[in-house]
Amino acid sequence: MKPSAAGHVITCGEAHATALRTPERRITQPPDALRIGISGGIGSGKSAVADVFARRHATVADADQIAREIVAPGSPALHNIAQAFGTDILNADGSLNRPALAQLVFSDPARRTRLEAFTHPRIARESARILASAPPGTFAVYDVPLLVEGGLASTFDVVIMVGAPVQIRVERLVSRGLTADDARERIDSQASEAERRAVSDVWIANTGTVADLNQVVDRLIDDWLTPLLS
Repeated sequence: MKPSAAGHVITCGEAHATALRTPERRITQPPDALRIGISGGIGSGKSAVADVFARRHATVADADQIAREIVAPGSPALHNIAQAFGTDILNADGSLNRPALAQLVFSDPARRTRLEAFTHPRIARESARILASAPPGTFAVYDVPLLVEGGLASTFDVVIMVGAPVQIRVERLVSRGLTADDARERIDSQASEAERRAVSDVWIANTGTVADLNQVVDRLIDDWLTPLLS
């Protein structure tokens, strides 16, 4: 069932999806693919949401995956980055040493902006190519961490934001190998919850189990988004 108004809620266990605005087509018309932006702060679980869409046969462009691919050894982007930040950000095999680069840029906005100048245009081009390949009458999903920071909300029919309390996000990041201080620094470097809510059509509170989240997203697709395809 399509939500009739903002405020409609889907609940599965400890996970919730709330329609902050009624999901609707804003930039495309049937039978075009419905363009969906999925975002959320680091550690929120946005990629887990995108994975459900992928299992449901959506065309998914993963900004983080693209970012890894464009800095493969020998790539022009990696060459630019090494010239800008020094060869200390390279491993012995010529691959990018991500922790070393992160130490340089996450605490320095100017360096982060310089890095983004090398990577963001390439990510944008490849993601646009992938999304354009979505068949008519399907979902074209962009899994992108910096949707708010990049001013991308207006390029999607529906924006889905994933959130979780900061402490939960820190615990998830620590389980991936970051220190708690590094995790908080990365969280603080991104958009605030208020800024994310301001551009969102649907807010998913990812505070339950993976099974809870999967059920919420499946119902979101079936009840709120599939009716928009026709």
